[in-house]
Amino acid sequence: MLSVKGLYEHGTVKLDEKVPITMDTPVIVTFLEDVEEEEIKTINLDDFSFNRAREILKDYKGSLSDAVIEERRSFQ
Repeated sequence: MLSVKGLYEHGTVKLDEKVPITMDTPVIVTFLEDVEEEEIKTINLDDFSFNRAREILKDYKGSLSDAVIEERRSFQ
């Protein structure tokens, strides 16, 4: 096993040194410092209003379902 320090930045791991491996190799990435988890936005169904949602989306010109699907794909 080989250990190399690096930096995770904007979705990419940048290694501090060149690794002498030329083929695809499985790796394990361990984050050394505590990482704050992103706040996951949730909705309380008791506070949800279809009328308010329609008001917010009245000027939206795209397909809401396509936007939701694309957003969910970006989190995979």
